Amino acid sequence: MRFIFKLFVVIFSVNFFCISLATASGISKAGTLSKQQKPEIIKKGTIACHVVEATPFVYKDKVYRLEWVRTKNRNNTKGISYLHIVDHVTGEEISAFGDYHRFPCAFVENNTVYVVGTNENLGWHGTVLNMFVSSDLKNWEQRKIYDAPEELHQICNTSLCKTDEGYALMFEISGTKEAGVSFTPRFLLSKDLKTFKLTAPECTYGRDRYAAPHCLRFHDGWYYSFHLEAGQPKGYEQFVFRSKDLINWESSPFNSVLAASEEDRLMARDGFTDEEKEDIASSRDVNNSDIDFCEHKGKLVITYSWGDQEGHEFLAEAVYKRSMNAFLKSWFPKGVKCEKGK
Repeated sequence: MRFIFKLFVVIFSVNFFCISLATASGISKAGTLSKQQKPEIIKKGTIACHVVEATPFVYKDKVYRLEWVRTKNRNNTKGISYLHIVDHVTGEEISAFGDYHRFPCAFVENNTVYVVGTNENLGWHGTVLNMFVSSDLKNWEQRKIYDAPEELHQICNTSLCKTDEGYALMFEISGTKEAGVSFTPRFLLSKDLKTFKLTAPECTYGRDRYAAPHCLRFHDGWYYSFHLEAGQPKGYEQFVFRSKDLINWESSPFNSVLAASEEDRLMARDGFTDEEKEDIASSRDVNNSDIDFCEHKGKLVITYSWGDQEGHEFLAEAVYKRSMNAFLKSWFPKGVKCEKGK
């Protein structure tokens, strides 16, 4: 009996140790995830008022930011929508270009900066995507890269990234049968950043709901699409899906990526006026949207928008203390089954 009892104690101890180890690592016996494993995004706070779509990027080892300057922006002296590049730290404008363009994105390769913007020839939306190219951030060459057919009109956000086969450009459509209920991603592929080919209609997701895409990345055979989901516990929250073929998608078990919180109201820089400080402190916050990011010195510089999602928004900064590739992979941990992303 003593031998049997001791054997039972040993077996129980080993099982308890294994369960404890699995729990400590964030995976339970059933293969579920703990909150401790979720990638840690550290919010630093607001960096600009009344700025939404923005892309941080690294050019010659310095971080800059591409922004869409909306007509109602209090700092807009031109009275029209346009794009500009600013120093990410100081906010100083480096150059302004792309009149009558909005919803831009930036991509850098071989010390050349490529900016894609939506021509606002349909009021709030557009039907034409133009690319602006520069090797000094001041002089820009413009070329048309896509003229959408009628069923894909009302283009909004854009995002460009490098892939194993060339380049992929995600663009957001709205208001047509092709878009479904609300906002939906579509994709263009290119070998040379000059000629872009539209992928099949099956290359999409989210036609049944509000799933507004904003940021596309590619790593190790996977496309990662960051988009905004409406109707979440904190309003509008950022989600991430991944796919190998742009048709079949997986949803991260850690979704959502970002959600509204009090950290959004922190002030990540000096120089806000008293009026701006009051605006940041008192404005309605039901939205974390328009995420974009770049890697600098081994860390991720992240920008996102917060506010009421009705035209009163702010630009905020966050950081992830590891590389971009680590960030992307961490949303889909090995050994954990992911739900289908529809």
